[in-house]
Amino acid sequence: MSEIDVALRERFGLSAFRPWQREAIEALLEGPGRVIVIAPTGGGKSLCYQLPASVLQGTSIVISPLIALMEDQVRALTERGINATYLASTLGPEELQSREQALAEGRYQLVYVAPERLESGWLVERLAQLRPPLVAIDEAHCISQWGHDFRPSYLRLGEVLERLQPPRVLACTATATPIVRREIQARLGLDADRSAVILRGFSRPNLHLAVIESDSSADRRKLMLGALRDALGEPANPRGGAIVYAATRRNTERVAEAVAKAGWRAAAYHAGLSASVREQVNRRFAERSLDVVVATNAFGMGIDRADLRTVVHVQAPGSVEAYYQEVGRAGRDGQPAHGLLLTSSGDLGLRRRLIGFSGDGASDPDHVQQQWRLFLDLMRYVEAGSCRHDFILRYFGDEQETLGGCGHCDVCERLEQVGEESASSGVSGEQSILVRKALAGIARNHGRAGLTAVAEMLHGADNERIRRLGLTGLSTHGLLQDHPKAWVLALLRRLITAGLVDITTSEYPIPFLTAAGVAVMKGEEPVRVLLPPADAGRAHERKAARSRSTHELPDDVDPSLFERLRETRLDIAREKGVPAYVVCHDRTLLEIAAFRPSSMEALAQIHGMGPARIANYGEPFLEAVNAHAP
Repeated sequence: MSEIDVALRERFGLSAFRPWQREAIEALLEGPGRVIVIAPTGGGKSLCYQLPASVLQGTSIVISPLIALMEDQVRALTERGINATYLASTLGPEELQSREQALAEGRYQLVYVAPERLESGWLVERLAQLRPPLVAIDEAHCISQWGHDFRPSYLRLGEVLERLQPPRVLACTATATPIVRREIQARLGLDADRSAVILRGFSRPNLHLAVIESDSSADRRKLMLGALRDALGEPANPRGGAIVYAATRRNTERVAEAVAKAGWRAAAYHAGLSASVREQVNRRFAERSLDVVVATNAFGMGIDRADLRTVVHVQAPGSVEAYYQEVGRAGRDGQPAHGLLLTSSGDLGLRRRLIGFSGDGASDPDHVQQQWRLFLDLMRYVEAGSCRHDFILRYFGDEQETLGGCGHCDVCERLEQVGEESASSGVSGEQSILVRKALAGIARNHGRAGLTAVAEMLHGADNERIRRLGLTGLSTHGLLQDHPKAWVLALLRRLITAGLVDITTSEYPIPFLTAAGVAVMKGEEPVRVLLPPADAGRAHERKAARSRSTHELPDDVDPSLFERLRETRLDIAREKGVPAYVVCHDRTLLEIAAFRPSSMEALAQIHGMGPARIANYGEPFLEAVNAHAP
C-alpha cells in the first residue's frame, strides 16, 4: 500500500480516492508538480492539498479567501492529528502574534492565509523562510478578470509564488471555463506545457435541473414555495435543507419572510448583515436548526452540508459559472436533488444595473462588458433547447462527461413528451425536419456568411447582400420561409448551445457544423433539440410597440408636463449612460406630473423617488416642474 493510501485511511478515514483525486495528488507529488484542479463544489478538492501536506516535510500554505472555510478545515484537520492553523483579520493581535511565532518555529504542517494578508511584504518574507513544499490556491478563478468572481487581491499571487519558489503548486476552483483556465495559468506562471489540468466531476446526474420563466412575481413565489415543499416535504418534518438565492439584499429579506410564513425555519443572509448575524446563520444552518437560507451570492462558499435537497434561484444570477457553483450545492450526498431557476423579463434590466453599479461611482467599461457577456451566456442556458447538463458540461469544456441527454432535466422531459425521431424508423417528425433543414442551411453556406445572413437565407430573404453572398442560389434558400427570421435565428442559436453548430473565432464569425451536427443532419443520430417558442426573438419588437402606444393618462395629469418629464428623463439617461427605466419608471413621472412637487422634501413623497434617485436626478425633475406653465 502506498504512502498516500495509508494517509487516506489513517489520517482521513477514507477507504478510496475518487479517480481524479488520485490523479491530481500523484501529479503533485511525483510530477510535474504544477496542477490545476477544476471540480464542482463539494467534489473533494480540499483533499488534493490536505493529504499531500500531511505527508510532506515542512509547512505547506493554502491561500483562501474564505475565513469560515479556513476555520472549519483547521478544526477538522486538528481533530485528525494534523497540525494546522490560519491567519486572518478576525484574530485578535495576541492570538495572531502567537500563531505567527509558532509558524516561524515550524510547528504547523498546514497554514491557511487570506490573499489580502499577502499584500504584506513582511509576511511573504516570513513564509519564504519556511521554504514551503506546497502552495495551494483555493478559489483560483478569483484571479481572472474574465471570470464571475474577480478579486484584485489575487493579482499579486504570481509575484508571491515567484518569491516563495515552492516545488509544488496546486490551483483549485469549482468554476473555470477554458478562457479562465488559461488566465489562471498565465497569471500564476504555470507553464501550460508543464502543468497538469484535472477537469472532472461536473456531471451531476442526480441533480434535476429546471428553468421556469414568468413575469408574475406571485407565480414565482408560488413556484418557489412549491419547490421547497416538493423537495423537503412538510415544514414540521423536513427531509433536508435548501438554499434560495436572490439577486438583491432587499429581496432576500422579502423572500425569507415569505418562506418563514409558510412554516419553514428560515433566515436571510447577505453582506449588509453584521458579521455576527452572518456567522449565526451559517452555524444554525450547518447544525440543521435552520431549514432554509435565503441569500445573495455572499452565502454558500465553504458550506459543508451534504443533505441540501434543493437550490432555488428566484432571480437569475450573473453567469453560468455562478449558477452551477450555487446549484451544485444541492445533492452532494449523491441522493436525488433539484435545482430550479426562476427568471423573468425583468432580470435583464436588473442584471444590467447590478453590473454597471460601482461603489465609487465608476465602472471599468471592459469589465462591465465582460460581465454582461457572462450573463448572456446564462440567458442562453435559460433558452437552451437541449439537455441542460450537457449544456453546462460543454460550457466548462468537460466533454468526457457529457451525458448525451440526462433524461430528467426539464428539457429532456419535454423532449420525451414531444417524442424524438428514431434513426432506424425512417419516420420524421416536424420538429426533426425543421432542425435538419437548419443544419443543411449551415452546411450549404460553406463559410460564405455569418449567422444572421444564414438565418435570412433560410427565411427566404432576397436582397442585395444575400445575392452578393451567393445565398439566393442555394438549394436551402427559403427552406424555413414559413417562419419569421427572428425565429430562425433563435433556432440557429439553439443549435449552437446544443453543440450541433459552432462558430469560428475570426473577426467575422462563421457558423459550421460539428461532427455531432453532421450526424444529426444525416439522420445518423436523433434530434434532441426543442424548437424555440413561436414568438422567439420578437420580445423587443413587442416592447417597442408598447412604448410607441398612446399613454392613457389619468385626468389629473397634464399631458404636456408628463411629456416634458419624459424628455427630462431621457436627457438624464443619455448623460448618465443608462437606460431610461434606470432613472425612474413612468408611474413615478405620472405622480410627479399629478402632484407637481416644488421641493426635494415633496419629491421624496413620490413613489419610486428614494434618497439615491433624489440625489442623482431630483434637481432636473424639479426644474422641469417649476418651468412648466400651470
